[in-house]
Amino acid sequence: MRTPIAASLSALTLVFSLAACSLPEEPVADEAPSAETTTSAPASKPKASAEKKAEEPTKEEKAEPELTESQQQAIASAQDYLDYQAFSRQGLIDQLSSEYGEAFPVKDAEFAVDSLDVDWNEQAAKAAQDYLDYDSFSRQGLIDQLSSKFGDQFTVEQATFGVDQNGL
Repeated sequence: MRTPIAASLSALTLVFSLAACSLPEEPVADEAPSAETTTSAPASKPKASAEKKAEEPTKEEKAEPELTESQQQAIASAQDYLDYQAFSRQGLIDQLSSEYGEAFPVKDAEFAVDSLDVDWNEQAAKAAQDYLDYDSFSRQGLIDQLSSKFGDQFTVEQATFGVDQNGL
């Protein structure tokens, strides 16, 4: 059985605990907390949940991993190549990771290429146009060149799209 003094102390402790939770972050020295602030339990709950939410990273923050310096450089280099010339996905990875190219680790080259928003069909169309600007090809010859593992390394579907876009 609780004594009246123990019950009063428990109630007083609860009031002071609630008041401490609901005090402003930077109290003004001359102002005393209002009765509303010291006895309002619901006011402390939203603040606590807001603080908890502020501490937890959002889904967007969780989705963005830290990039290594190599990955950042590979992304920049991949974008530079695409600004200058048409590439297939595999052709760009090979260029970035080649010892005669940029010599990035293959993993970083793949990461860089996959992190860019590239329309590979559009790239195949540009590559097809580049070939046609400087040489003559049959329809199948150009598809073969664009899709060859010794050529541009587009998929057959991408190469066909590229050739179709150029009216061949």
